[in-house]
Amino acid sequence: MVNKIDNLKYIFGFLVLVIFLISSSCSEASKKDDTTQNKSTTYPSDIMPIFEHYKLILGNGSNVGHPIDYNQSDFFFATNDGTDDWVVYKTPNAGNTHGTSNNTRTELAQAKKWSAMSEAKMSATCKVMNVSSTGDASVAASYSVVIGQIHSADGHENEPLKIFYKKFPGHKKGSIFWNYEINTAGDDNSGRWDFSYPVWGYDMSVIGESPTDFPSEPEDGIELGEELTYEVVVNNGIMTVKFMSEGHETKEFTKNLIQSEYSTKADIPEQVQNLFVPIGQDGVERENAYAGEGLFFKQGCYNQTNGKDPIVNKVWCAGAETHEGNIQKQYADGNYAEVWFKESSIRVPDDAVSNEGYFSANDGLSNKSVYPHEVIPFMDKFKILLGDGTSAEDLVEFEHEDFFYTVIDGTMRWVVYKTPNSGVTSKNSSNTRTELHEKREWTPEQGGKLTGSLKVMHVSTSGDARVAASFSTVVGQIHSGEGHENEPCKIFYKKFPGHKKGSVFWNYEINTAGDDNSGRWDYSSTVWGYDMSVVGSSPTDSPPEPEDGIELGEEFSYEINVYKGIMYLTFKSEGHETKTFTKDLIQSEYTTTSDIPVQTQKLFVPIGQDGVERENGYAGELGYFKQGAYNQTNGKDPETNMVWCAGAETFGGDITKQYENGSYTEIWFKEASVGAGTAPKK
Repeated sequence: MVNKIDNLKYIFGFLVLVIFLISSSCSEASKKDDTTQNKSTTYPSDIMPIFEHYKLILGNGSNVGHPIDYNQSDFFFATNDGTDDWVVYKTPNAGNTHGTSNNTRTELAQAKKWSAMSEAKMSATCKVMNVSSTGDASVAASYSVVIGQIHSADGHENEPLKIFYKKFPGHKKGSIFWNYEINTAGDDNSGRWDFSYPVWGYDMSVIGESPTDFPSEPEDGIELGEELTYEVVVNNGIMTVKFMSEGHETKEFTKNLIQSEYSTKADIPEQVQNLFVPIGQDGVERENAYAGEGLFFKQGCYNQTNGKDPIVNKVWCAGAETHEGNIQKQYADGNYAEVWFKESSIRVPDDAVSNEGYFSANDGLSNKSVYPHEVIPFMDKFKILLGDGTSAEDLVEFEHEDFFYTVIDGTMRWVVYKTPNSGVTSKNSSNTRTELHEKREWTPEQGGKLTGSLKVMHVSTSGDARVAASFSTVVGQIHSGEGHENEPCKIFYKKFPGHKKGSVFWNYEINTAGDDNSGRWDYSSTVWGYDMSVVGSSPTDSPPEPEDGIELGEEFSYEINVYKGIMYLTFKSEGHETKTFTKDLIQSEYTTTSDIPVQTQKLFVPIGQDGVERENGYAGELGYFKQGAYNQTNGKDPETNMVWCAGAETFGGDITKQYENGSYTEIWFKEASVGAGTAPKK
């Protein structure tokens, strides 16, 4: 009986085991079916198994890390063209950017960095499907996209390799070219430039003569949708770049990454002199180029066409349509770049190290505030009055999005001063300002010095051409804090509508004798272009354009140096004659009516401003420096005062509408200093 029971137990146990095994098998099969169902989506990582080596930056500025089993319908996804599977990289003309760039990207960035002495390789087969439909043909970056690059993770974070595709609207064929960007010597990287090598079609320097005038179509160019392959190898300091495409000649280039050929001004190539030097990018490279810096590969779709005003930078600011950053509207009318990759490979050197420092420094950087005091560190010595009449005493970690903030123009960061034609003004003034006011006060005998390097980006486009103050702004001044509170120095920029060039001049305002200041007047001295007295013959009739003027967006610098009662002024600008002036601030030359200059008799005497100055000028009066944007174009009726009342459009004081319609002034400063006056150089 016991044996039968034992046998039954054995049989029962065996049956349980069989059932368990069958159940387990079914369960595993079910899991496999679920996995198959879950993988019905084809991810980019299914097509190209390279993404463990890269992190992905999207066109919204975000870093999504390693994009394994990942897609994003607006920027990064898989597709099939009927024959092959492709990875799609897509990004608009405007969105959120990454790091300090002006341009959006959907782009891989290598997770490790390596030395130029290592052996590293990246290759890809791709086709460009779209470049922006809008832009400025005279801007080199318009209608282009970067599809592969080598980037430095250290130093200036410059780029020894950028592979471009560019196609002008209306052309069937575009160009492939690659650029080498110098690793600029010194701490200032604003002078950096690219040298461009044509592969098929043109190099980067071939541009239109005007925003809507295109060069002829390249005969040996590449069409949208036409496949090409590039291969980049770095070994022992030498970079080799190879390009292949069916029906096109294979091209190969080499470049030394550890020994510069651009270490002196004489080495700057003619192409660079024509393209970059006119916008002030004329630096030289450190002798050992990119030696000692960590390098890494990038690949994808780095859109070079942006909505920035070309006046800011005539190489990189493309002036394209952006629909105020609305991505879907940009996609709907062709204002985007799109690149498809079919194959890609990477060889990572054994000595490569983590590139996390690059990502931690650049992720989210475009959304972080960089305050004006971080660009120009003297802000603790000033307070500010803004264009809406509000003020601030402490400018450390202070900014205002409408009036006082920082921008990057593609080469460096600037402090922006912006103010409308009409807002809330300071006492005794008809004009708005976003302007610094020095906290220290000093007499001419004690002295002081103010410097500024700047570019005027905008002056009012409305006004009365007969009125001397129309279309002008003051970018720096000395202001008296006592007596009549007049101004012994005001530095102006003025440009008439329709003119390409404007004028820089400076005015001396007399310190009027007696208690009545209504007779005060300015004497204006020309720096480049005209002085203040050159006006139009009617409200809409401008004088001829000045031949030696300064354009909007063109850099210049000034120095106001007061030493032992004498003011020394120096003005400099690339391509223009340096100008110097000397003015005695403690001994007047305008003490009698007969001393009034002809210019003043023409401009101010007809409106009753015919005073004389006290004999000792501004001697003994406390004064202070001011710097920024002091808008001289206002909405006052010119019949009230034909010198200072500009009759400009103000939209009832609505600041937003003024900004939208050109009724404002905007000035960018990249450098400035303030301190004690110094003995002039002999």
